[in-house]
Amino acid sequence: MNPSRENLNDEQHRAAMEALQAEMDAKIKSAQVKRGLVIVHTGDGKGKSSAAFGMLTRQLAYKRRCGVVQFIKSGADSVERVLRGPLLEWRSVGGGFTWNTQDRAADIAMCREGWEIALGWFKNPEIDFILLDELNIVLAYKYLPLGEVLAGLRTKQPMQHVVITGRGALPELIELADLVTEMREIKHPFKTGVKAQAGIEF
Repeated sequence: MNPSRENLNDEQHRAAMEALQAEMDAKIKSAQVKRGLVIVHTGDGKGKSSAAFGMLTRQLAYKRRCGVVQFIKSGADSVERVLRGPLLEWRSVGGGFTWNTQDRAADIAMCREGWEIALGWFKNPEIDFILLDELNIVLAYKYLPLGEVLAGLRTKQPMQHVVITGRGALPELIELADLVTEMREIKHPFKTGVKAQAGIEF
């Protein structure tokens, strides 16, 4: 509840809601542009990929063609085993956490493979939604050149939505994006010794 409205009587509340309704109706009426978006989920909090997979599920429910490139991750995510079908193409091009792989050259090669897949999808007007999971990490580690990635994103089809996840989104990517959400960690059970659990962390 908005603290400034806690003490309003019924008539004052109704007047405030009528004013808010008029304001929102005007904003909705003025928003007439429809185009594909570049969306970035970043921050140190949990839920960046999960939110992106929620969008992916929604797109599939609308019978839209989708593509997922999972950078860095090894592809063992449970979502991959459930979300299947003719409308979804899924590529995992990671060897797992970078502190486990310990092979920069191999990591870069896999990231390059994934990026080439994404570039191909950007040229395809039949693909409506592209999820580039953990691409922010790829850019932060300089596994792919930032300028090349920004240029590639600008070649996407006008109605394609592209969602990019991962910590530490670079300022240049944030500037290019249409929608940026930062997930901030407030509390996490891992810090108190609670292990990652199926269905929650992976």
